[in-house]
Amino acid sequence: MTEKIGRAARAAASPGTEIVARNPATGPDSIEGYFDEAFSVPGLLREIAADPGADAYVIACFDDTGLEAARCAAAAPVIGIGEAAFHMASLLAHKFGVVTTLPRSIPAIENNLVRYGLSSRCARVRAADIPVLALERGEPATLARLEAEIFRSIEQDDAEAIVLGCAGMADLAGSLAERFGLPVLDGVACAVKLAEGLAGLGLRTSKLRAYATPAAKAYMRG
Repeated sequence: MTEKIGRAARAAASPGTEIVARNPATGPDSIEGYFDEAFSVPGLLREIAADPGADAYVIACFDDTGLEAARCAAAAPVIGIGEAAFHMASLLAHKFGVVTTLPRSIPAIENNLVRYGLSSRCARVRAADIPVLALERGEPATLARLEAEIFRSIEQDDAEAIVLGCAGMADLAGSLAERFGLPVLDGVACAVKLAEGLAGLGLRTSKLRAYATPAAKAYMRG
């Protein structure tokens, strides 16, 4: 999946932008809900520390796992694919729908929409009841469940654009947009373009208060 995400990021990137796709050596096999998120953040922060010279960082988990901690750790912009896709969708449609993987991910996404001030722009967050790793197998039944929820989002929720709620869906946005005749947004591509824009403008993460550089103290014991 990391390789797929890397390909999607490179396809969206401008000429001259170098994409380095990494997966932490520690953490869960997939991130599906709050419990998995807690185990994934230390590895994420280690990856950022290992590459302090990057112009920007993209967190390729739709729950924007560890986003605020990463902004504390990094001076360069840090973009979550969920937040990026929500903002871009709000520029394209009055109401957008989100279609994610498992029902347990819905609360985290809804909470993020509130935090970002975009909950009123989201028609509804739906789940296709697909485990994240099932997206790798590309089975017809998996795609059928995803398409069914997109159809319901359009017909029942009045969504005018669809945000795909998992980085593992990054390769499906184009074909789904063509099939349903509306914007379908992949957060990986959205985040790459926002990262390029912020880096190109020479903007950095504010260190004034919330995202201040962590204090020098021990974080690992034993």
